[in-house]
Amino acid sequence: MSARVPDPEPHNASRPYGGVPPGETPPGESSTGSGAGPYRPLTRGWGKGPLVLICLVALACALFFLAYAVMLNM
Repeated sequence: MSARVPDPEPHNASRPYGGVPPGETPPGESSTGSGAGPYRPLTRGWGKGPLVLICLVALACALFFLAYAVMLNM
């Protein structure tokens, strides 16, 4: 077992293990923010070009493996 480290501020029982008092921001957290801005829902879906391209590649792969399976059975 490890030895317990004494609290540096033994008079403050409301902050166990040296916590931050209510209303005070820890130093490492004061400048963080999302920076993403307000949420804006998408107005359009997929473009037709990429969708057609993905479907053609999937169809070509399916046909390749179908032809490969037929060649193995010959």
